[in-house]
Amino acid sequence: MAIILSVRGNTPVFGADCFIAPNATLVGDVEIGSHCSVWFNAVVRGDVNFIRIGDYTNIQDNVTIHGTYEKNGTAIGGHVNIGHNAIVHGCQIDDSVLIGMGAIVMDRAHVQSNVIIAAGAVVLENTVCESGFLYAGVPAKKIKPLTSDQIGLLQNLPHNYVLYSSWFLDEE
Repeated sequence: MAIILSVRGNTPVFGADCFIAPNATLVGDVEIGSHCSVWFNAVVRGDVNFIRIGDYTNIQDNVTIHGTYEKNGTAIGGHVNIGHNAIVHGCQIDDSVLIGMGAIVMDRAHVQSNVIIAAGAVVLENTVCESGFLYAGVPAKKIKPLTSDQIGLLQNLPHNYVLYSSWFLDEE
């Protein structure tokens, strides 16, 4: 069973039809929309600041989502895919974004809608990732405009994760 803990009077809340893996950890001031999934060993830690996550967002294996005490909460939009081992910390992620495997998005960064952050990229503090582009590297830089196929991926991938999580919900 997932670890879901209250902290300082705040208890995580979820929308309808969410899958929370049995070894995921959700703590404190966390609000997750509907049709979301939080996968194995992911940690969503709203102990020191808020975390808000929109509908149809998937938080894949070993992801860490956190904020900075009394400074930066974390706001993640809908239809967001956060790849395995990524760290999302005290930042704003708008709708229809892919955060690649092992990527890091730091405090006060703003990833606008329709952006792909490449695997292993590091989005530094205060960086704005402009809508419609691929960002890659350390530190992350704007590489090129997204293709229509990539934009399609951003629209369709969240629905794949709803399907994958349904396999587990059917077993309960």
